[in-house]
Amino acid sequence: MLHPQARAALEAAAGDQRVSDPAFDVEAERARDRAAALAGPREQVAQVRDLEAAGVPVRFYRPAVDRVPALVVHLHGGGFVLNDVEVHDASARRLTNRTGMAVLSVEYRRPPEHPFPAAPDDVSAVTDWLVAGGLEELGLDPSTPLLAHGDSAGANLALVAALRHPGRFAALALIYPFLDPTMAGESYRTEVQGFDPADARWYWDQYAATPADLEHPDLAPLRSDRLGTLPPTLVVTAEHDPLRDEGELLAGRLAELGVEVVGTRYLGMLHGFWRHPDAYHAAEPLMRQVAAFLGQHV
Repeated sequence: MLHPQARAALEAAAGDQRVSDPAFDVEAERARDRAAALAGPREQVAQVRDLEAAGVPVRFYRPAVDRVPALVVHLHGGGFVLNDVEVHDASARRLTNRTGMAVLSVEYRRPPEHPFPAAPDDVSAVTDWLVAGGLEELGLDPSTPLLAHGDSAGANLALVAALRHPGRFAALALIYPFLDPTMAGESYRTEVQGFDPADARWYWDQYAATPADLEHPDLAPLRSDRLGTLPPTLVVTAEHDPLRDEGELLAGRLAELGVEVVGTRYLGMLHGFWRHPDAYHAAEPLMRQVAAFLGQHV
């Protein structure tokens, strides 16, 4: 059953142009999202700094603590195409304050201008930079543990980063991960409120440079033969989300492979709820769950 807040969100979004509409303007949508983010409230953190990590723009957040226990590499969602560090600024600040950890939000390249593998390559470049002196450049101890976090497409990128760099991350937190370009889960037929499968297909089509990319494990990580190398992983799904089944399939596979995994389904929720604490009461408990899980593994 849809939560009343989810129903209200659907009603508010009724009539919005879908990304799969041939008239959809990516640049205009990006501009609207940034303007909305800049107009919204955001929490204070001790330090916010924009810089480049191996040529990749990043935004660094430092909490008001004497000793930073870990650094969270945050990868924003948006179907690989939309959103950026500015759109996710309020969420990154909340993540910093709830975890008491530093956060590095990555401005990875996006399609259609920069299709796969530009985004995972950028995340890999940032990861390598961190362990090759980047932590010290950020004012952190070089032994500071690394964690990875992402929502939707960002969760895909966080997962791929951990698969590309086994042993590098101490834990992962994946929020309704976008994983399966075949869209095989039954939830793509039963849970289509708020995220039409045609839109999901459009995002995959923008992301893949060639049809063969749709079968590459760095794009479709459920195909990876390295899932057993992952660190402790939190996988969160929303009950009324077409991506629900692929996230829960991942959690099941990780458990079978002996990975320490926690899977949580948020009842009544739609895709995207995590980023909107003013609209969804469940968003703040989820943020605190992420903070507790990551804190458990540093």
